[in-house]
Amino acid sequence: MKQPLYLYTFVAALGGLLFGFDTAVINGAIPFFTQHFGLTDAMKGWAVSSALIGCVIGALAVGRPGDYFGRRFVLRVLALLFLVSAIGSGLAWNFHSFIGFRVIGGLAIGGASVLSPLYISEIAPAANRGRLAITFQLAIVVGILVAFFSDYLLLNTGNNNWRWMFVSGALPALVFFILLFRVSQSPRWLVMKGYIHQARQVLDEVNPGTDTEQLLTEIRDSVNTEVLGKAVYLFKKPYLRLVMIGIAVGMFNQFTGINIVMYYTTDIFRTAGFTTDSAILQTVIIGFTNLIFTLIAMRLIDKIGRRKMLLIGSVGMTIFLTLFAFAYITGALGSWLLVVMLIGFVAFFSSSQGAVIWVLLSEMFPNNIRARGASIGSFSHWFFNAITVFLFPTIAASFTNGKGIGYIFLFYAAATLISFFFFRKFLFETKGKRLEEMG
Repeated sequence: MKQPLYLYTFVAALGGLLFGFDTAVINGAIPFFTQHFGLTDAMKGWAVSSALIGCVIGALAVGRPGDYFGRRFVLRVLALLFLVSAIGSGLAWNFHSFIGFRVIGGLAIGGASVLSPLYISEIAPAANRGRLAITFQLAIVVGILVAFFSDYLLLNTGNNNWRWMFVSGALPALVFFILLFRVSQSPRWLVMKGYIHQARQVLDEVNPGTDTEQLLTEIRDSVNTEVLGKAVYLFKKPYLRLVMIGIAVGMFNQFTGINIVMYYTTDIFRTAGFTTDSAILQTVIIGFTNLIFTLIAMRLIDKIGRRKMLLIGSVGMTIFLTLFAFAYITGALGSWLLVVMLIGFVAFFSSSQGAVIWVLLSEMFPNNIRARGASIGSFSHWFFNAITVFLFPTIAASFTNGKGIGYIFLFYAAATLISFFFFRKFLFETKGKRLEEMG
């Protein structure tokens, strides 16, 4: 494989790094902006979940512009939104302005969650597509880790420490925007728009040794211009089943409770008896766990397949979520063992659902509906993310015995167990298949 393939993959994956950073940076900032703005539990839930409103809108709305203007152009717009959000959140003059800039960041996250992995899947050779597409998830994990670590480093920078935590995201956003001028358009988008000569050039760049003319013919034969132009076909056979699977994949991903861990770990550990400094340090440990097991998944995804990884992960996550819930409810185990159980949960998540979801959503739909299908699957992910993250502080506080967090994680354990049976029955394996073979 030639260098352009790696460069284009790296640049697109930076959207994932910003996704991860912008998602997780709020974790360490929560105690400080909560105190600064004098927030109630409900307002704190709104502060955290407000970005997710943008994510929902961004994920749902980005499919059509991505088809019309191209993946590359829309990613440049998203990079600018990341930049505005990072600076604006840090400079927020009141709670309402803070919410507004977080929503802008959410628009960028939601859009990037669709178009970055989609772009990677559309330039990658079939044999290596899983490994290359998973670089998006790897970048998310790196972004989360960088956010946790920068939060920890900025912890003792004074009363405005939370402002610096948000502003620090401006630099990677600027780098992402600049580097997007170094990448080519998606070859499959070029074919859909009739730019066959340009598509041939890009395919020759990123797929050396492949019969380019045969691949071009397959792409052209798979494109139905009537379906491309009308969203109503998404909800008709043969596409409806794929769309429903995409929605379920997004929902089950959030019903593992992973983003409660990513957003609220500091609060959870403080409730379990850790100091704020120590709680933020635990998030760094969880971030490293996430990174290590994503790297393991990257080596395995094109060998053992997406479906098997999801099944194994569902079993492991169910066990650790159940143990965490039991320990929290009964108080039978020490606080450090709670950390161990969360690390076990994150290890199974990052090597299964965390690694697979964006790969699956970017490749499971045929060319006719790929951007819009991935958009709906990502919308489901962010919709259920927003609901769970918004409700978490209020539900956890509603249990007067202080065991609310344990009961919430018990629900996630049950939902993750159900996902095992769903994946086993409905998911099909996409490993090693060309995108033109999907659907």
